[in-house]
Amino acid sequence: MPPRTSVPSPGRRPLVVTGDGDLLDDLLRLAAAGGAEVELAPDPAAARTRWLPAPLVLVGVDQAQPCLRARLPQRPRLVLVGRSGELDPGWQVAELIGAEHVATLPAAEPWLVDRFAEHGADPPVAAARIVAVLGGRGGAGASILAGGLAVTAARARLRTLLVDADPLGGGLDLILGWEQLDGLRWPSLTDADGRVDAPALVRALPHRGDLVVLSWDRGELLALPAPAMAATLDAARRGRDFVAVDLPRQLDDAAVTALQAADRAYLVVPAELRATAAASRVAAAAALHCTDLAVIVRGPAPGRLRADEVARALGLPLAGTLRPEPAIVRGLERGEAPAATGRGPLAALCQRIVAELTGAPAAGAA
Repeated sequence: MPPRTSVPSPGRRPLVVTGDGDLLDDLLRLAAAGGAEVELAPDPAAARTRWLPAPLVLVGVDQAQPCLRARLPQRPRLVLVGRSGELDPGWQVAELIGAEHVATLPAAEPWLVDRFAEHGADPPVAAARIVAVLGGRGGAGASILAGGLAVTAARARLRTLLVDADPLGGGLDLILGWEQLDGLRWPSLTDADGRVDAPALVRALPHRGDLVVLSWDRGELLALPAPAMAATLDAARRGRDFVAVDLPRQLDDAAVTALQAADRAYLVVPAELRATAAASRVAAAAALHCTDLAVIVRGPAPGRLRADEVARALGLPLAGTLRPEPAIVRGLERGEAPAATGRGPLAALCQRIVAELTGAPAAGAA
């Protein structure tokens, strides 16, 4: 495997969200005093793709209400910043946007310098590439693609995490044939809302070799909190090389959190007219949260609908196509993970996607 290169910001620099020029000048001065470089965003729209990867976010009081209206996911290490007299009553606003601290200038200047200093001397580190996968309709094959991507990345000796964000999807541990493996599932992690230790997470989850999976148990259906997803992906960025997330078609807050953290997202659509019509709504919702969204068209095409026609109807770039593979379906029933042999259309597509995102060479067929 080629050496992993360090990934520049966003992701390793604090994010400052404010349209107040005077407040921005103050925060840049304090960041310089702390030896930190920062990312700047004048409003929530500009901050959205950097909101979760940033190690620290400072929101000016002028952007508190816009952040609420934008429904940005809650995240740890969020600070509301303003001047004396602007933040009354500050804690009510802070609680609404999920801020852990309220920093009132000028009194909080030394505290803010210390916070910036915590992120000023960190050397660049390699960060995981995150891929989100969702189906254009039920049974589109998104879970199989997500599993195939994870298996392929692990075969390329990338430290890989496969995340099941769809509580109604049946369980990605079943896709891998891992339902009997010991380890924590989502219900044990739903209270996570801060920084999760990456090595501890890997040790606690079901794993084989370089592949780790976070899925659901067979117990009571629980909602997946967005802070738990944010904490998990934060740990994955620090402790893994590649992350594949299987998303539900109905985007809840946790799914939105994952989409916003993803480097790329793929929408799997069968080559059928009704599937394309259903996928148009999913695509519209997903495109609000991920700037790099592409479609993968899965055959057969009973009405001879071409893949490029599906992509054009959805207004998305075509990332690839998948031919029918009955052997994969039979293999899943026997507990065989998709793309495990390294052969076939699914394996070839997964190898190309993993190579494009990471630069890792494709592993040969077993």
